[in-house]
Amino acid sequence: MNAAPADQIRLLDVQALDVRRQQLAHKRRSLPEHAELESLSKDATQLRDLLVAAQTEESDCAREQTKAEQDVDQVRQRAVRDQQRLDSGAVTSPKDLENLQREIASLAKRQGDLEDVVLEVMERRESAQERVAELTERVSSVQTKIDDATGRRDAAFEEIDGEVASVTKEREVVAASVPADLLGLYDKLREQQGGIGAAKLYQRTCQGCRQELAITDINEIRSAAPDTVVRCENCRRILVRTSDSGL
Repeated sequence: MNAAPADQIRLLDVQALDVRRQQLAHKRRSLPEHAELESLSKDATQLRDLLVAAQTEESDCAREQTKAEQDVDQVRQRAVRDQQRLDSGAVTSPKDLENLQREIASLAKRQGDLEDVVLEVMERRESAQERVAELTERVSSVQTKIDDATGRRDAAFEEIDGEVASVTKEREVVAASVPADLLGLYDKLREQQGGIGAAKLYQRTCQGCRQELAITDINEIRSAAPDTVVRCENCRRILVRTSDSGL
């Protein structure tokens, strides 16, 4: 393949712009906010799971407390009725009176036991409520950090994407001045060679693979016409000759 030396030089400009786009893409992928957001998201998920568990516990305690209070109320009402019967004098049989008094005493003990249950449940519910409040605050704090990191990431995205658009536009302009066949070869090699399709020959060293060329290869390149498109024997990338090539 042949191409004017000036066209080959412009190919290096295209390569430089492509490298810059690669660098920007890497920078976009490697923003510190990515790792920060990943860590914060994990924290948020764990905290939300803990919050749901605490809310469930508080809800269970609330139902348990309601049931225990209803039990206390039922026993209290029954004790009141029995006491009213006792006070009314309607029960005259000594045996019935003894049974009624015994039942009132039993109900009093039962009410005391149930009230202890209510207090124990209330304490557990209060502890669960405090846990819910604490976790709610922690979730809110982490979400604030997520929002901040997301804002910083999006601002960085906007800046990087703006530069990518500018570099891409410049690349289109420069690439349009390179012969289609030369550009096609370059693009093919760039895809095969990790993003580098053309490299400068500097002091007899290929700047693509960083290997010094053998003397026989140097002699062949030295004898090639200026418009001959030469390739590195090591990496097969397009080699662009300049005044610094050491030929």
